[in-house]
Amino acid sequence: MALVLAAQQAAAAPARRAITETDLFRFVWIGDPQISPDGADVVFVRVAVNKKKDGYDTALWMVPADASAPPRPFTSGPRDIAPRWSPDGRRLAFLRAAEKEGKPQPPQIHLMERAGGEARAITDLPKGANAPVWSPDGRTVAFTSTTNAKDLDARAKEPRTEGDADRESDVRVITRAIYRWNGRGYFDFTRPSHVWTAGVPTAGETAPAPRQVTSGAFEEDEPVWSADGARIFFSSTRVAEPYYEAPDEDLFAVAAEGGAPALVTSIDGSIGAAAPSPDGRRIAFRGTLNGKPLRSYNQPDLFVVDVAGAPPRNLSAGFDFDVLTGLAGDQRAPRGGGGAPIVWPKDGRSLLFVAAERGLANVRRLDLASGRLHDVTAGEQEVMSFSASADGSRIVVLISTATEIGDLFVIDVGGDRVSPRRLTRVNAELGGELDLTAPEEISYPSFDGTQIHALVQKPPGFDASKRYPLILNIHGGPHAAYGYTFFHEMQWMAAKGYVVLYPNPRGSSTYGQDFGNLIQFRYPGDDHKDLMAGVDELIRRGYVDPGRLGITGGSGGGVLTNWAITQTDRFAAAVSQRSIADWGGFWYTSDFTLFNPTWFRAAPWQDQADYAARSAITHVENVKTPLMLIEGEADHRTPPAEGGEQMFRALKFLRRPTVMVRFPDESHELSRSGKPWHRVERLQHIVAWFDKYLQGKPAPYDVTP
Repeated sequence: MALVLAAQQAAAAPARRAITETDLFRFVWIGDPQISPDGADVVFVRVAVNKKKDGYDTALWMVPADASAPPRPFTSGPRDIAPRWSPDGRRLAFLRAAEKEGKPQPPQIHLMERAGGEARAITDLPKGANAPVWSPDGRTVAFTSTTNAKDLDARAKEPRTEGDADRESDVRVITRAIYRWNGRGYFDFTRPSHVWTAGVPTAGETAPAPRQVTSGAFEEDEPVWSADGARIFFSSTRVAEPYYEAPDEDLFAVAAEGGAPALVTSIDGSIGAAAPSPDGRRIAFRGTLNGKPLRSYNQPDLFVVDVAGAPPRNLSAGFDFDVLTGLAGDQRAPRGGGGAPIVWPKDGRSLLFVAAERGLANVRRLDLASGRLHDVTAGEQEVMSFSASADGSRIVVLISTATEIGDLFVIDVGGDRVSPRRLTRVNAELGGELDLTAPEEISYPSFDGTQIHALVQKPPGFDASKRYPLILNIHGGPHAAYGYTFFHEMQWMAAKGYVVLYPNPRGSSTYGQDFGNLIQFRYPGDDHKDLMAGVDELIRRGYVDPGRLGITGGSGGGVLTNWAITQTDRFAAAVSQRSIADWGGFWYTSDFTLFNPTWFRAAPWQDQADYAARSAITHVENVKTPLMLIEGEADHRTPPAEGGEQMFRALKFLRRPTVMVRFPDESHELSRSGKPWHRVERLQHIVAWFDKYLQGKPAPYDVTP
């Protein structure tokens, strides 16, 4: 009888459908989860698409850590982020960007009682506030701001009739090699980010004016209080033009009242994510050491230093994984913020952190005395963010898997291992409609015997006796990694009838320092051979049609897409996204410099042959594959002029089938946090191109020369 009832219920359940590109409009994302000091509640940023405004709304939501009630709205939004609990757990500080005449204003720090009520601003600076962090006594909030004295003076002056003397020039005078940044735009070197503090008023009091704590020509980031509240630590590069040397970001401290910053510790590399111990005697941090000689890829490590002055110790030197590094994907909470910290439990005997290894990212605990590692979370997943209660005994983790965008779970740390307790199902309704499957994990030998790890996303209802068209999808970076995290693009391509192969060739992160650095001075090169070996492997397995092969990738994946179609005619169609075609042009125009010998040994005019040999544009006459080029018009990372525009013009000259699709106002982050409609249209264009050449379907592109 039970079997009959189960069969009837299964028959009554609605059939699941394939995911679509427009399902993105219904996605809900979680960002920056923060558990209360007592471990009883979790506040998080809920991100959803505002289709009417073609953007994203962010608001704070709350959920009990015991899952005794569903999540509920805590603020109304629509641009609230960065929630931070006061030490006593009675208040929350957060950033809110108000609107003026329909335009978002710089974010300001607001306070709100845990029980709810009206939010109250404690900053009102012309350039806003960022990175709020409470002092241990809960009386002050430290933050960063680019506001300077000129801004404050201008606000204090009475409005007057504009004349020539009042006009501010919009001409940019550039004196530094790095003068703009992808997604941020042009730098104003007259306003570096500095550390500020704002006093927290009691009920009925007027909020005191914020006070600038640091000053000078150098930027300061990631402020964090010392355990006794006497000092504020921050990271900074104290060199005017740091690109002439290897990366060097040090840890400094300044008295809470202000004064001259003092160096706390330094390594031969960069320091970030500082976390003072509960007793204030030590500081843990993420450190990325420079290689000697300089390397293309440097794996982040976990360090600890005694505040008294002993040299820092590399705690993860014996482990070959990445510290506080995420996976490549297209579903990190857009505009939601947050990240994975380093956490000290109350006893100060261990550290909690996220480690990424072989396409997985999980929380681990490192015992400081023994050096032993313990898994706090495990499984085929990515822990995208987490936070801990005041004593470190309970953490909330944001977990994404191949079939779930991201939800919150609570874990009690220490003692007998217990299963995570789920707190949210923010995409339950949509997820219940969709036919989603996890990818298959494979490994295969490359040309020289090196084992390459890859994932294969198969169409719903996959039949191994059939032959499917293939899309080889290549990650960017190049020092990044695909893994077990939700990927709309892969699911959507598979839903359209494609087998999708997404490998981690040599050069990828999460496979160790040596593997990541194999492509130094050889990019592209052997990594391309790794990709071709993966295509051969799937053809050998019998379910891929060798006559219907497609290739795509973004950023570094665009580099390899351009390169592949100059080296082989095996692909019937290609889509190169946000790419590089001319390494020399890229050297001159990208937002970051290649002044140090990491990818190239010298400047372009000093080694013209190497730059030309590794540039796809040099070999463009070999291209027979129909090529689509995807470009963000505000992309400063891979400027269109050095990638898609060159390939497009050259292929048009050669009368080869090509089309360029340009997205106005979009940066290099188009696929991850671009405007929702642009993200949807990008997917539509990519698959339409493959449908045309791999499945013979009509497409809105006339590319006849």
